[in-house]
Amino acid sequence: MEAVRAPDSQVLVVHGEPGVGKTALLEYLAGRATGCRVLRVSAVQSEMELAFAGLHQLCAPLLGRLGVLPGPQRQALATAFGMSAGPAPDRLLVGLAILGLLSDAAVESPVLCVVDDAHWLDRASAQVLVLVARRLRAEPVGVVFGTRVAGGELAGLPELAVEGLPEREARALLDVVLAGPVDARVRDEIVAETRGNPLALLELPRGLTPAKLAGGFGWPGALPLTGRIEDGFRRRVDALPDPARRLLLVAAADPTGDLALVWRAAGRLGVGAEAAGPAAGSELAEFGARVRFRHPLVRSAVYRSAPARERRQVHHALAEATDPQADPDRRAWHRAQAANGPDEEVAAELERSAGRARARGGLAATAAFLERAAELTPDRKRQTGRMLAAAQAHLQAGAFGTALKLLAAAEAGPLDELQAAGVDWLRGQAAFASSLGSEAAPLLLKAARRLEPLDLDLARETYLDAWQAALMAGHLANGNLEDVSGAARSLPPPARSAQPTDLLLDGLTLLVTAGPTAAAPVLRQAVNALADADIAVAGILRWSGMAKAVDEVLWADGSWRLSAKLVQFARDTGALGQLPILLGVQALDAVWHGEFTVAASLIAQIDAVGEATGVRLVPYVALRLAALRGREQEAAELVQVILEQAAADGRGRVHWAAATMYNGLGHYADALAAAREASEQAPAHAAMRVLPELIEAAARSGNTELAREALGRLAEWTQASGTDMGLGIEARCRAMVSDREQADRLYQEAITRLGRTRMRPDLARARLLYGEWLRRHRRPSDAREQLRSACQLLDAIGMEAFADRARRELRAAGGIAGRHTASAGVGNELTAQEVQIARLAADGLSNPDIGTRLFLSPRTVQYHLGKVFTKLDITSRAQLGRALSGR
Repeated sequence: MEAVRAPDSQVLVVHGEPGVGKTALLEYLAGRATGCRVLRVSAVQSEMELAFAGLHQLCAPLLGRLGVLPGPQRQALATAFGMSAGPAPDRLLVGLAILGLLSDAAVESPVLCVVDDAHWLDRASAQVLVLVARRLRAEPVGVVFGTRVAGGELAGLPELAVEGLPEREARALLDVVLAGPVDARVRDEIVAETRGNPLALLELPRGLTPAKLAGGFGWPGALPLTGRIEDGFRRRVDALPDPARRLLLVAAADPTGDLALVWRAAGRLGVGAEAAGPAAGSELAEFGARVRFRHPLVRSAVYRSAPARERRQVHHALAEATDPQADPDRRAWHRAQAANGPDEEVAAELERSAGRARARGGLAATAAFLERAAELTPDRKRQTGRMLAAAQAHLQAGAFGTALKLLAAAEAGPLDELQAAGVDWLRGQAAFASSLGSEAAPLLLKAARRLEPLDLDLARETYLDAWQAALMAGHLANGNLEDVSGAARSLPPPARSAQPTDLLLDGLTLLVTAGPTAAAPVLRQAVNALADADIAVAGILRWSGMAKAVDEVLWADGSWRLSAKLVQFARDTGALGQLPILLGVQALDAVWHGEFTVAASLIAQIDAVGEATGVRLVPYVALRLAALRGREQEAAELVQVILEQAAADGRGRVHWAAATMYNGLGHYADALAAAREASEQAPAHAAMRVLPELIEAAARSGNTELAREALGRLAEWTQASGTDMGLGIEARCRAMVSDREQADRLYQEAITRLGRTRMRPDLARARLLYGEWLRRHRRPSDAREQLRSACQLLDAIGMEAFADRARRELRAAGGIAGRHTASAGVGNELTAQEVQIARLAADGLSNPDIGTRLFLSPRTVQYHLGKVFTKLDITSRAQLGRALSGR
């Protein structure tokens, strides 16, 4: 609390076994948070399936501040809480909204968020609260979680382990509840067995007879500690009069603590007001403004001690007492718990609840409702359909194991052909999403074949999924790309009018089965259709990665026209799950164009998304950038990360980047070895991008025959593309293995063609190679002209190794090779995050806009800008552009 008042944000995970005192410590903290606003969550097990239930509990006092949030964040939070209708909100956008609310509230006073029993939070709330905890920076906000076991969603946050009392204090506490003499051996064993757990020390002796305490009959240690504590509570519950026990059961069955609801349900069970006295007098629960149990284990003991028939009666009463308009999902859940067997009416109600949960973005809740609906469905065919829907929801929520168990259960019953295809499709999607391994493509291929006679349009989309899965598996796919392409090529024309995805599938299958010359016209048409067609942006998002890959196959200049539009769409609508991929596309474009500062900025944004979500993309773009810069140490560190994250799947790209870097450094033998490895590990349409590195390394190593063979493979693709980029790179490579007259003409052609593109690194390398060739052919004056231009362009881009190579050649040609020096100050003074924020502010973005991009609160952005202004010795945002212009 001292740190929060300083002000400085603080996060703490307080963990320990049940009864050890976590809640007492959190109450102690909240009671001493004077001058602070305290927001609280008391999670309960039965609300784990209700999406955003815990988050709503925390934020209910702040909902009047929704107007301070940017539109997309405000809409996302309102949808998550069921306050308005809309598309399912992205968790990151909801998290940014909560961050904004807390930051705004903290302007008035420090804020303390207390989350007790966090192990029972619904998954959506847990993910968002951890996101918020990780992104707190300069706000006077504290977040304290109480949980049984650290780790899981809370992994990586600061921890405080709460352990039992020391022996002396344990004995003192035990004496509080011992009314008479106790056998010394029994006392010692109680202290030892409870390990100082305060709740155990207070509660367990209540269940021991005086004879057992004083007569030395020993300590019954058959149950584990938590079981023994709960057993003690259970004995106290059983000793109550029947009406009081039933009242406690009603309260235990509904975790809202709504006293009016408890009494309405109790009335339906014939329990009157006279039950309140004994129930409250038991010290197991408080009946004040809300019902509160002394400890979660009391609730558990009350509920589990009741017979199943009685529990069903209580849930039925609660369902009848719950307003179907105000809280239909809780009513449906109580009806499901009350069901004694299959019930289609209840199952249908749960299915409707699943639809509402999906609309709020609660995928885990959607899956839970559908799974219970399937259990209660009497019709076997309809049950299978609901099982498949539940499996898909679990898959989307990331619960792959549960999804696969449901699929296995669905397969045990009768399946029609469409459902059987659905099982294969879901298994393939699970394999693709969980590992990107070689299992996904065969499963999706099997599903696509089954779908052909049933739904041709869906079959075509599934073939495209299978093609993408096979491509991602790379050399691990064991020929799956050829299998998928061969099967898809034999498909009849689509029943609908041709869609962009139909053209994409046709072009990709032609690429594998007939080669680039046959495929190029169709692929070009597909990419243009995706860019121009009036189709849902969500559909474009789904296939944007494939379209970008096609753009590269066609040797376009790397600037797929929809990239910026899709990134903005992802930001505006909260489709943040796609944002890292789309930013990666933009970053790769920037690398190819030689805009290294822009690329580094975009990579930093990708890292910000990864830090916010805890999910890291494989840093292929960062490796390509380091390779073109010629930074060996940086590249080596990235290679280690890639091989750890992607294992064998990442080796081809690692070798390609290594070949580029070694060519820049002039280590041609190393470059040749790396390029050969890369070209052998990738399919032909992917390997063609490394062939220019292979040709340069082979030609410079004296292996002209290998260079010519690689040139033949390259030309098949570049000739099919017909672009200045493809033909320019081909001319550059062909010049290296041609005679004097042809080489001169080809180098000039390469420079002319590449000069018409945005591919500045390739243009600079063409000038470097031409200058080196001119020097070797004793034309020093012409060589100096080309090498000087190459030096200037390579320095401007930041291709340090290639620039040093050009300088060495320029000096050898008799020229003066001055070393380019970066502007001093900015890079040495500002941290990477400060540079990011400063550049975005210089581009005119507001603090909320910058916060949205970097997953920070506006207050944190302002905090960092203040440090930037101090370091750059400026006083306004208008001065940022000039202060940063040297970089």
